[in-house]
Amino acid sequence: MHHKIKMEAVPGPDQLKTAAIPELEPSPALADAELEAANPLLIKKARQKQTVLVTGHAGFIGFHTAKALLERGNKVIGFDSMNSHYDTRLKRERLGMLEEIAKATGSKYHTVRADLCNSTELNECLETYKVQRVIHLAGQTDKFLSNENATDCVQNNINSFVSLLEACRNFKIHHLTYASSHAVYGAGFQKPMSERDSANHPQRLDAATQRACELMAHSYSHQFNLPTTGLRFFSVYGPWGRPDSVLFAFTKRILEGKPIQIYNDGSNTRDYTYVADLVEAILRASDTPAERNPFWLVEAPDQASSSAPWRILNVGNSKPVSIEELIAALEKALECTAVKEFITGPILEKSESCADVTALVQATQFRPDTPIEKGIAEFVAWYRTYFQM
Repeated sequence: MHHKIKMEAVPGPDQLKTAAIPELEPSPALADAELEAANPLLIKKARQKQTVLVTGHAGFIGFHTAKALLERGNKVIGFDSMNSHYDTRLKRERLGMLEEIAKATGSKYHTVRADLCNSTELNECLETYKVQRVIHLAGQTDKFLSNENATDCVQNNINSFVSLLEACRNFKIHHLTYASSHAVYGAGFQKPMSERDSANHPQRLDAATQRACELMAHSYSHQFNLPTTGLRFFSVYGPWGRPDSVLFAFTKRILEGKPIQIYNDGSNTRDYTYVADLVEAILRASDTPAERNPFWLVEAPDQASSSAPWRILNVGNSKPVSIEELIAALEKALECTAVKEFITGPILEKSESCADVTALVQATQFRPDTPIEKGIAEFVAWYRTYFQM
């Protein structure tokens, strides 16, 4: 079979080089019967040997997830279109780091530059590398960009996900874990937000597409017995983050002595999740495929599970932080005082968020708990080093 996949090795931030497709290796996964007979430690080791496709691995969360997989011994296939929604230099440097980590750990790592909507390249990738699990972190989550170009948002989120679902179905992927967002709760949510609450009134287009993806995943889980887990992320931050985020903007302006603009009165609260906590949750969720809920009832349907192997899990810190508290943590880490400018801004969604992570803890035995002060200090240390400030 002739493959047309564009393979890239990334030695540094300036250039992506084409490399030949390596020889295939036999799948190291244990058969289901063997896994069932094994003890939990052997199951964990077996899953760490599996080949995992990570979409969006040049992005913030995708990079950290691929990094953690490589460090623990998984074979990682990164899949990214390298779009220019923000400076691609940062993306290239992340890929360069993944190359170095793979060399240092001896883990197998290959990167594919392609669009998920190109089903031919996606299918060839899954077949070539005998992918067993997929962690889908690609997508368009910028609320302003989504509103400005609805067609791109639908293409990047919905069309690409349908392409991925079809590929996972055809290649009998063991488990598809994918990113969603707390923004799907939209209007009328309860606090703390529970996966069992309704998520049928999203207020943003990108959130509406993410909710659509959750429902499409259920359809594939039901029809084709494809295990899927949707993870609703709550305001993720940390080193190597997106340069268009508010944390980057605040840090830059504080260091430059320029005013930072705070919408409304600064009392809005968010559930901020440190990226290391998020990645731990992603890996644990991916390691434990979704199963059918034997107690699911049509008469009283659980919104977070199903009679199909499908589930939704919140991933958050469960400790809401106000903008004022976030700025205070930044000031402490930077050893600088912020110049604040309060302005009236648009309200695109509810200003409060707080995750109920009961289901996450039950499914993964893990609860995100990094305090905002510690997470911000880690971010600031990286920021100063990266930008030499």
